Formats: sequence, C-alpha cells, structure tokens
Amino acid sequence: MNSTEACYGPNTPIDLISVDLSRPASDQPTPLHNRWHPEIPAVATVSTGALFRMEAVDWTGGQILNNDSADDIAGVDLNRCHHLTGPVRIEDPSGEPAHPGDLLVVEIVDIGPLRGHEWGYTGIFARENGGGFLTDHFPEAAKAIWDFKGRMASSRHIPGVEFPGIIHPGLIGTAPSKELLDIWNKRESDLVENGPDALTLGQHLHTRPLACLPNPDGALLGMIKPGDDSFERIALEAARTIPGREHGGNCDIKNLTIGCKVYLPVFVEGANLSYGDLHFSQGDGEVSFCGAIEMAGYMVLTTDLIRGGVGKYLKPLGPSPLNVFPIFEISPLEPQFSEWLVFEGQSVDESGKQHFLDASISYKRCVLHTIDYLSQFGFTKTQIYLLLSCCPCEGRISGIVDVPNCCTTLAIPTRIFRNVDIRPNHRGPLSGAPQLLQR
Repeated sequence: MNSTEACYGPNTPIDLISVDLSRPASDQPTPLHNRWHPEIPAVATVSTGALFRMEAVDWTGGQILNNDSADDIAGVDLNRCHHLTGPVRIEDPSGEPAHPGDLLVVEIVDIGPLRGHEWGYTGIFARENGGGFLTDHFPEAAKAIWDFKGRMASSRHIPGVEFPGIIHPGLIGTAPSKELLDIWNKRESDLVENGPDALTLGQHLHTRPLACLPNPDGALLGMIKPGDDSFERIALEAARTIPGREHGGNCDIKNLTIGCKVYLPVFVEGANLSYGDLHFSQGDGEVSFCGAIEMAGYMVLTTDLIRGGVGKYLKPLGPSPLNVFPIFEISPLEPQFSEWLVFEGQSVDESGKQHFLDASISYKRCVLHTIDYLSQFGFTKTQIYLLLSCCPCEGRISGIVDVPNCCTTLAIPTRIFRNVDIRPNHRGPLSGAPQLLQR
C-alpha cells in the first residue's frame, strides 16, 4: 500500500466523474449527454458494492447566473436540457454486466452542492418559453436565488423564509432499449398528433407542448460527437429527458435523498445509469416547472443487482412487457416537521366549471388557494409561487372516489416562516415582506 492509499478508509468513494463549472457543459472533461438512447456509450464502469462519486452541472448546463435579473430564465435554451452525468456501466464483482430484466438497486449514500458553489435558483419560465403549471396566472419570467448554509436554504429574493433542504436528484435512470425507445416515441407522437381533440384538462395547458419529441437541436450524446457517422441518426431518434418513463428518468421525486434506495429496471447490457438535475429542495409538484432549488453538485452512490428482478417484482402496466416502472424506499433522514397548514382543492376551475374527478384541475385550484392565502402576509403572489415550487411542502390526492370532485391537498410547514405566524387568528394577517425583483 502506498502513502496515498493509506490516507483513505474502506468507505472512501471512488472519484468516478468530475465536472468543471468554469467550462461549458458541452466541453466537460467527461462528456455529458442530454438525450436517452441505447447507443450512447458508457463513459465509466463500476462494480456493484463499490462506493463511487459523480459530479453534475445544474440541469441547464450553467445558463442561469447568481444575480438579480430574470433575463437568463426568460432566454434559457430548453433544447439543451437536461445535462446528465453518465452513462455508467454496472457490473458485478466478477465482471458480469447487468442484463436486461435485472433490477438495478441504487443507494444514495451522500449528496450535496459542489464546494464553492453553495447556491441554487428557482425560476418561472415565461409563457412563450416553456411556461409552468400556472402559466395563465404567471406568464412572465421570474427568479429567486437561494444561498445554502449547511442544510438550510434562504433567499434574498424571498426574505423571511428559511428551511432545510431535502437534497435529491430530479433525474436518475437507466438507458432504454431500442424497443422501449420506439414505444416512447410512438406513444408521445400519437399524443401530439391526436391529443388536443381528446384532452379535457384546463385550456391553459393546451398552449404548452403536449410532449417533447426527438429534436437534434442542442443534442449532446456523450462520446458521440457531431460529425460522427451515427450522430445525426441517433440525435433524430433519441428521447428527450423532460418526462419520467419506465426507466426512471425525470420524475422529480423529492424523497430520493441520502439513505434512500431506488430499484430501476435494466433494459440494456450494463444498465447504463445516468443522473442529473440536482435539487437542494423541492415542493411536491414542482409547480413552476423550473421549480426546485436547482444546483450543481455531487452524489455518492453504491449499487447492487437483483438478477431477473424485473420478472420477480415488477408486473407490466401496459401492452408490452417493457411497461414496468421503478420503485423506491424513502430515506429515514428527511427533516421532520410537526406543524402544518393544509390547503384544499377540488375539480372546479376558475370559471366555476365542474370537471369530473380531474386531479390536475383540483391541484391547480389547491395551489392557487395557497398562493392567495399566503400572499396576504406581505409576500407577492410570484414569491409564493416560487416558494411552493421549492419548499418542503407536501401535495396529496386525498380523495379520488367522491364524484364529481377529486380532492387534493397541499400542506405547508408553518415553521419555515421566520417572522410571521401564517395560521388564522383574531388579529388577521400581518405583512411586511419585501418585494421580489422581477424582469
């Protein structure tokens, strides 16, 4: 053993992939990717049981700056998002790779911001550039910068609020097989072609894309570079990273934090694990779209393989045996809040029209109810919209059988407000929070 090796204990992670935030996302020491395709080659290999550390840029690849202007949010190039670290080939200690049908177990051992970059941002995209869940109410771009002190987050743009982060990857997944990729592209193309005639969701969402179909503009394919023989074909086929799918992907589940385990189906040899879109904190629903506290950071992971685990545990939820979906264990380390104020929504839109068990309409009304209430305490409605996207609030479908209304709830931890009691009382709401800087 040399002197360097002697400095490290048995649980010191391997530094597998690093990023350089002084360089563009398209020019990293280890190439990143922003599309899903089975032919994007692995950039590293690890054995199950090993601890390994991988760094990631923020999901936009450094397009958003730590300043008081929302111009960068207004002009963000969404074709370039998400920037993912990986793929990583997974093998067992004997060198046998993960096989299709195996279940890949990924445990998050550690996660956090990069040293010297202890900050993040929450944004509202402009209506003409992505929008969000409440685009019809908040059509203009806005941004809040958050500073991290240990596990706590606070913002100069939303003063009077502080909360612990539940740091997590918004996106983690395995590579799709070509067959699964074809299933994705067909069903999402069918939605774009036929969806507007069948949808009943609030009309404001119809102005947003129904799906993000393959688009070579801005594509990063890891070690496959523009000019390579296969680049153009793969860029035209590769799935966008915006939605979660059978392989995991961009599910934006805030509970995937230190101590949790994710069970991901394997669809290609080696599994080809990737992750990105790190969040310091997120509210359930991530309602403003760029709605978590987005950041650059790292994760320390370890993996295991359950051979044949897909067939043993996951039953297809569609016409193909590939229509299986991940499961995960919640971490025991999440911050615990004991006092909550809970808001309710029903399936009745702003015009008073009744919808039938529509959870999206109900949750929209629930979020609007919360915004209207909390903005009485000196915050602007835009500040509260940003806050609900990134604070550790809990959204639930509380009732789905009592026709015609689906009942949804949004629970706000009251202690995140440092200087005001948001609970109803005889004095009425007390205000005093400064205004948010907007574009």
